[in-house]
Amino acid sequence: MKTFPDSFLWGGAIAANQVEGAWREEGKGLSTSDMQPQGIFGPVVERVAGSQSLKDVAIDFYHRYPDDIRLFAEMGFSCLRVSIAWTRIFPNGDEQQPNEAGLAFYDRLFDELAAHNITPLVTLSHYEMPWHLVMQYGGWGNREVIGFFEHYARTVFARYRKKVRLWLTFNEINMSLHAPLTGVGLPETSSKSEVYQAIHHQLVASAWAVKACREINPDASIGNMLLGGLVYPLSCKPDDVLEALQENRKWQFFGDVQCRGAYPGYMLRFFRENDIHLDITDADRQILQSTVDFISFSYYMSGCVTADQALNEKMRGNILSMVPNPHLQSSEWGWQIDPVGLRTLLNLLWDRYQKPLFIVENGLGAKDVSDATGVVQDDYRISYLNDHLVQVREAIEDGVDVMGYTSWGPIDLVSASKAELSKRYGFIYVRRDDNGEGSLARSRKKSFYWYKEVIATNGASLKA
Repeated sequence: MKTFPDSFLWGGAIAANQVEGAWREEGKGLSTSDMQPQGIFGPVVERVAGSQSLKDVAIDFYHRYPDDIRLFAEMGFSCLRVSIAWTRIFPNGDEQQPNEAGLAFYDRLFDELAAHNITPLVTLSHYEMPWHLVMQYGGWGNREVIGFFEHYARTVFARYRKKVRLWLTFNEINMSLHAPLTGVGLPETSSKSEVYQAIHHQLVASAWAVKACREINPDASIGNMLLGGLVYPLSCKPDDVLEALQENRKWQFFGDVQCRGAYPGYMLRFFRENDIHLDITDADRQILQSTVDFISFSYYMSGCVTADQALNEKMRGNILSMVPNPHLQSSEWGWQIDPVGLRTLLNLLWDRYQKPLFIVENGLGAKDVSDATGVVQDDYRISYLNDHLVQVREAIEDGVDVMGYTSWGPIDLVSASKAELSKRYGFIYVRRDDNGEGSLARSRKKSFYWYKEVIATNGASLKA
């Protein structure tokens, strides 16, 4: 019976701003996430005393993490992807000295993981940056922010060098094309030139972080993180095939720069034809050659594109503005379910880069309801995850080097797009609703026991 490699890392993925809460506790500063209480596509809101956002408390992981980690350990996790809230370490982002209380919190978190033999996979910046850097410096549009990020990265690399061996730089770095405030701290009205210049600064900062990680902890591995926005041509018309190639390159170029160390020719052409002139220094070109050790990515859905612009305008509407695939079913949120697409994406990335891959987000958001016994019978989630993991196993059989799989999110959390709790992903139910009501008590869903068996059997229990 087919199983996964013995070294395969099984677990889940969470983000600080979606689980921790304690948004102003122990010296934490304001982040871009704090300023968008309605989610990454919502407006910026002036924050005043009191709680205005579900994220302010979230699921209170900041205070409840020992109990939650025990539940993850019960499932058999060997890995947990977390993020460090930059504003817990440097509240404004431009300080010289870090906030010791923030550093101490993550010491305790990593120690708790170690006590349960769970390897932390740590993201440096997951959809948040210090709001002060946006207001005073103009976000990533200002080259000076590169130095602030490198200082932050070096601080945490040095602090946790004995506790963290796996790092990621920026979460879904290509999301800046869809949500520039969340991605690079720029207003939605920013021009293409402004956004791509900010993206360039972020890519340079990522490379500086890679270099710093190797200097401080040569035994660590550091990767990038892409939003796996795989699209197919809507038809076999050559124009549609070319459109799909170009659409996929919009996110692949981030991987090309971080894995190959330079801008690909197709992006240089894009810049020329769109009158985009980037300030790229010789020092930038040199540091970009500090490429990542492995590639991580999220995968939730695929979609289609067409060269028929009238059809595009009529059919688009989801988060990535993709045309629906007539051969696929959709989730309650309109995300098309495509397990085979995950195998396709794994093979595509492996063929393109020949670097180890890590699936660090994959899951199904749904409106979970408890049955008469108080248990969520989430067979729909089990089916979704089973079918995707079968395709991961097939990709490994294809020869793809896959390091591990961390589902999003193993415990219910506040969604990024609309900051809601009703869109639940977890194996663990959290009793809190979109109005902020509820005890925050945890309970195991049916999928909890299913995933536990998958991990215990190293994937042998999956049903093809």
